[in-house]
Amino acid sequence: QVQLVESGGGLVQAGGSLRLSCAASGRTISRYAVTWFRQAPGKEREFVAAISRSGGTYYADSVKGRFTISRDNVKNTGYLQMNSLKPEDTAVYYCAADDVWRRTPNGYEYWGQGTQVTVSS
Repeated sequence: QVQLVESGGGLVQAGGSLRLSCAASGRTISRYAVTWFRQAPGKEREFVAAISRSGGTYYADSVKGRFTISRDNVKNTGYLQMNSLKPEDTAVYYCAADDVWRRTPNGYEYWGQGTQVTVSS
């Protein structure tokens, strides 16, 4: 079992930056692919970025070039650096972990509770 706790969300103006953290406990995060999803009000949960167990990174087209996913295996934490934020990035952001990553949120074994990101125009 692994427990995931997100932090780092908040209110930021358009063009600003935030760094989200996904702290893992129970098992080492290096055993898993880590994926970030987000869900805006009234919308389905959507893929944002993923980092595989081998360190490969993958991004949704909407965030490519602005967001960077990473992991620190010593701190047992995953990160999502978000730059040049836009109002349409406003959502609850979730991290998820599983043996492999995939773009659909279905079937992920472990989820965090989410952290709110609000980008004002």
